[in-house]
Amino acid sequence: MTMLSEQHQLAPLPSQSIIDRHSDISNLPRPEARGRSIRLDSIVKDYHTAIGVRRVLNKISFEVGPGQKIALLGRNGAGKSTLMKIIGGVEPPTSGTIHRGLFMSWPIAFAGGFETTMSGVDNIRFIARLYGRPIKDTLERVDDFAELGKHLALPVRTYSSGMRARLAFGLTLAVDFECFLIDEVISVGDQRFQRKCHEELFVKRKHCAMILVSHDLGIIHRYCDKALILKNGYGRVMNDLDLALDIYQSL
Repeated sequence: MTMLSEQHQLAPLPSQSIIDRHSDISNLPRPEARGRSIRLDSIVKDYHTAIGVRRVLNKISFEVGPGQKIALLGRNGAGKSTLMKIIGGVEPPTSGTIHRGLFMSWPIAFAGGFETTMSGVDNIRFIARLYGRPIKDTLERVDDFAELGKHLALPVRTYSSGMRARLAFGLTLAVDFECFLIDEVISVGDQRFQRKCHEELFVKRKHCAMILVSHDLGIIHRYCDKALILKNGYGRVMNDLDLALDIYQSL
């Protein structure tokens, strides 16, 4: 592991103005105060375009309980990543409700939440404070996993997309989430790093719930309990995973 210098570990926390912008996250009720599941009820997502309203998702509903794993299946453009962002709170639905009764991650490898003018270290410190994690422990865990070394002392705006994905992945694993949102994250980095991602997610955290988007049917078949098939904005949940994969391959 490439250890960070004491100077970087003791860098000042992000300004209060940054924390205020994210106060809606830090004030979310803890999952123990709510029902123990992630539940979507009649989620609709419309986009207004130059040629009219485009409905990407039309009354999508499903539920994931503790330890359950559901795959989101559909061809490119079916709305899988849009649905993932809605579940994670990155985008709002046009209508419908989401009940977040499990301590849920942001979409793994989603780097849109970083303050790019701050260093990787300061982003880590900010997220640690936001989620009530020990700062030193979080820094060490992200440093060990992401393998960014001295780059963590640089502004995130200087990172490549792959480096940002590693930082986001490392931060996600440093928080003890009960449900992980996974959108093709296994494609990050070289084969050795992909194996490392696989071990951390599907072996060490096999007890966690997951909502998974992947074109790797082997991973879906091995780890998921059920699937939501998306086509033309509509969705259907299937508990027979073999049948779901057959239908997906015929789309």
